[in-house]
Amino acid sequence: MVTTPGPGPRSGEPARAKHVELSFLTPDGRRNRTWARFGPDTGPLSRGPVRTRNTLLNNTVKCVQVRAAGTDAPGGAQAAFASCAAIDAETAVALRLHRALGAPGASGPFPVLIGYELDAAEPFALYRPPRGRTVERMHGLPGAQLRVIEQELVDALAVLAELGLVHHGIAPETVRWDGRRIQLWGLDAVTHAGRPRTPRGAAPYAPPEVREGAGRSDPRDGLWSAAQVMYSLVTGRPGAPDRPPPDLADHRSLAHTMGSSFAPRAADRPTPAALLALLAPDRAPAADRLPADGLAAHRAGYDRALASKRPAGAVAPGEAVGEAIGHPAGAPTGEVLCPYCLEPIRYDPTALHTPDAVQELRPYNPHAQPNPRLLADELRGAFQLCPGNGTVREHHIPVPYLTNGRPLTVAMIGQSNTGKSHLLTQMVAEIADDRLKPYGISWQSVNPRQHAGFLNSRVVPLRDGRVLAHTAGLGQDETARFVESLLITDASGRTRPLAFFDLAGEDLLRTDALLRFLLGIDALIFVVDPTIAMPLAQLDEVRTTLDQHVNRDGDPAFATVLDRVPRTGPYLTVPSAVVVAKADLLRSEPPVDRWLGEPGHTALSRRRLHEESRDVYALLDRDAGKAWLRPFDTALHCTLHVASATGGRQEDSRYPRGVRAQRVLEPLLSLFAMHGIVELPEGRPVDEVDR
Repeated sequence: MVTTPGPGPRSGEPARAKHVELSFLTPDGRRNRTWARFGPDTGPLSRGPVRTRNTLLNNTVKCVQVRAAGTDAPGGAQAAFASCAAIDAETAVALRLHRALGAPGASGPFPVLIGYELDAAEPFALYRPPRGRTVERMHGLPGAQLRVIEQELVDALAVLAELGLVHHGIAPETVRWDGRRIQLWGLDAVTHAGRPRTPRGAAPYAPPEVREGAGRSDPRDGLWSAAQVMYSLVTGRPGAPDRPPPDLADHRSLAHTMGSSFAPRAADRPTPAALLALLAPDRAPAADRLPADGLAAHRAGYDRALASKRPAGAVAPGEAVGEAIGHPAGAPTGEVLCPYCLEPIRYDPTALHTPDAVQELRPYNPHAQPNPRLLADELRGAFQLCPGNGTVREHHIPVPYLTNGRPLTVAMIGQSNTGKSHLLTQMVAEIADDRLKPYGISWQSVNPRQHAGFLNSRVVPLRDGRVLAHTAGLGQDETARFVESLLITDASGRTRPLAFFDLAGEDLLRTDALLRFLLGIDALIFVVDPTIAMPLAQLDEVRTTLDQHVNRDGDPAFATVLDRVPRTGPYLTVPSAVVVAKADLLRSEPPVDRWLGEPGHTALSRRRLHEESRDVYALLDRDAGKAWLRPFDTALHCTLHVASATGGRQEDSRYPRGVRAQRVLEPLLSLFAMHGIVELPEGRPVDEVDR
């Protein structure tokens, strides 16, 4: 949104707020640019962390803008991030309703979305003006109108339930009535069924479990709120905060229709569909009025593909491929595979070197240091000479890489500009922030100086909102080297090195000796760029800006690597993960909105890995094509994920909304599970979003 002198008020119209040029996407993904004039901020249409104001587009179209608070708002950057997340979630819900119900026009039960922009410094959504008035002071309505309000509230909840959504913001100020139909606002309070409840709302309209943040969201949550709204309309006063109203029996019609909805626990209430059948038996069920699930057939394709791998030994997502690999802490070390020349190498105290003041490696004699504490510290910064072989010249390996069990090497795979370096940077940053601690994993750098260099050259600039430079290509005589390495210790005390390779996209297309490191690689992360893989209209603008084009033949780097890594049968046995990176570009698209919008503390489980893999497979199968699923089809053990390293688009080499990592560790945790480093729980069933 750019402030620019506009055409000014019409002739005879008093000068008011300044016009600005407003750019936004329409619900069908088209870019629209027009003049806008904003009124002052008004009271919220819900209880969420957003601002609302009346807006006039092109001097003719009235609408309401719901926008995120800027960093100047109380709470600073943290509150601004929460506000942006609320707009993201609200827009995803509004788009889901738009696509499920069609453009509902003025008679629909939900706000009518006319545009949105999620990558502005203050993201926003635009709606048609609200219809009618809020029901806060509408006591005394005729019984016929009360019955319509009651039916339409329950019908709206039934529609949301069929879409896998739950409304936690129903209250008199979010329910509007125009004498014929209701309109239910507060979409920022809509969440996905099955997500942990977060404390929200106030008595009596928010149900007890929602106010307490107890348990998981249930479609029946909204029925408590609807019942409380109806009670206030019938009696003119609020109901009890945690039980049925004491005088409910005095209002026989309400007791008959909504009595069971006053149960304090969601499990004791009827479903919205069951209650709707009671209130309006002639109305078609919500499920019959919504379009068929566009991903169902593709999810079934995932089930068939996974089943076809079973005879070859494929494990379920989140299960270990074999026995846990590694040595208990303090155990004698043996040979490991040199990550560069692939020759066996064993710790040799006579071949050590340490860097001098100008970082030149000089011979180091560990026996010259009698102090065991100082010796341990010096060895952490020491390197061992590896003589190489006929193809790879001599090189140096950090000593801790050789003395802490079998290393786990991970390669990031994808052509240039796919976002794999940003993804890797945020993976390391999240590990450094101890985000693996809930899984029993602690960490330490392999080489403190190299780790500090990685943080200063990658993590600090990215978290400061700067776009990282492209990974430089290697010369013909250079050797692929890992860019970062860490020591990870699992819950049972086993320690092993973790090393990441991140080559330029053009290097991953080479067929010479450079890619020989892949012959000993332990895990692969294939990074899918949606702007190249998916011909979606809402990505056209990004493609134009970056001068990119859709490639229906898949990523050529995938093909080169899959052909280069050895296999012993029909499948590649190296544990792998496919990641749709830059998923923030799809954050309003199902099923991406389901996964990317999850709270950051959501625990991973085998069931969740299976469901995410199934959803992402279906998304790629439908929108990208089979070529982009080749890593999954080729690798015996492979999971699929969505992730965003930045949380938003870049603009002028910066990220205007700041940077926030979303789901960047899930692919790595999946690989850890396959290698026996973590043991993921089975997990509870999660309500699948079928639409």
